[in-house]
Parts: sequence; C-alpha cells; structure tokens
Amino acid sequence: MTTNTLKSTIRNTSIAIVTSAAFMLPMFAWGAENCDKPNNDFDGLYCLTKVYLEADKELNNSYSKLSKLLNKQQKATLKRGQLAWMRERNDQCSYNDGDGFFVNMSCATNKTANRVNFLNERVRECNAGSCRDSRLDD
Repeated sequence: MTTNTLKSTIRNTSIAIVTSAAFMLPMFAWGAENCDKPNNDFDGLYCLTKVYLEADKELNNSYSKLSKLLNKQQKATLKRGQLAWMRERNDQCSYNDGDGFFVNMSCATNKTANRVNFLNERVRECNAGSCRDSRLDD
C-alpha cells in the first residue's frame, strides 16, 4: 500500500468519526455529561465516541513519536505493520450487513489502546538503543 492509501484510509475514517461526533454533540451534550449512566443508547454512543477519539489521538501521537526514531527502511516496516493492524481492527470491530455499516466502538477503542501500548513499547526500546526491527511490523 502507498502512503496515499494510508493517508486516505486514515482521513476517511477520521472524517466519518468526526462528522458523526459533530452531529451528535449538540443533540446529546445535555444528556451525556455523566457517561457513567447514559440516558439512552445515543448518549452511550456519544460517550464511547469521545473515548475512541482520545485513543485515536494517542495512537497518532505514538506512531509519530516512533516514526521519528526510525530510519527509512524501519519506517516502511512500521507502516506495513500499521496497515495490517488497521485491517485487523476493521475486520474485528466493524461490519456491513446491507442495512448499514456498524462499528463496535468498545472493540475499536480497546484495539486502539492496545496498539498505543504496543507503539509506546517500541518507543521505549528505541530510546534504550535496542530498536528491534522484527517487532515493527507486528
């Protein structure tokens, strides 16, 4: 896959999430103040989306931080691993059944948080002077 494909996938995913959050914000802000006890499924979705967006921001920061520590070949390996992870996350956390496209936000958030942890472990390894190329495409 090319850099443009990665950027396009990330952009399209981000646009869909941000757009849905933007439309939901005015409608549900009053009812989603307390995410411990959402009033309804839409308030629950709003809360899950907020958490996912934060995890996604952390993912982007961790990926960027790690990328800055790598040479050109290592960056290509990391990118392949990231694209594979994105496909796996999408396959496991979303589906289209003809009636619509569905995303399990809890699944997506958990997968994203796990990936953030993975990337941060690679950052620690590289900062310690022991970047392991074999782990970059996991």
